[in-house]
Amino acid sequence: MSKLLILIIGIPLIEIYLFIKIGSVIGAFNTIVFTIVTAFTGIIYAKYEGFNALKSGFFQLASNELPIYEIVSGAAIAFAAFLLIFPGFATDFVGFLLLFPLTRKLIIGRFAKKSKTYKKTKKDFIEGQYEDIDEDSK
Repeated sequence: MSKLLILIIGIPLIEIYLFIKIGSVIGAFNTIVFTIVTAFTGIIYAKYEGFNALKSGFFQLASNELPIYEIVSGAAIAFAAFLLIFPGFATDFVGFLLLFPLTRKLIIGRFAKKSKTYKKTKKDFIEGQYEDIDEDSK
């Protein structure tokens, strides 16, 4: 079974389970209010963190550096905002983890280490072939 299909089915099931369990403890009205408050809080905080990532990216561009972390961080913030708008407790938890700079850096670092393109191999030389061409022999 595809991982995507498992996510599409699994995430709503987890959210429904958590809505039932948490809603039975704190009540239906409080559950709805909590969901709405986390959505608005997430949107506001994502906007704030997004502007910080953008500002940091501009500073790096001004100093002739590539803002790679800021680009990835901005994408993570956008994904976090999506998760916070999506109703549910589990998605809100993951969304808030992605919003805070410390946990976002840890999560991005963990995924980057698993990535095949992250592995850096520094070489002081360039491999290749060459052929001497004499202009006299033409």
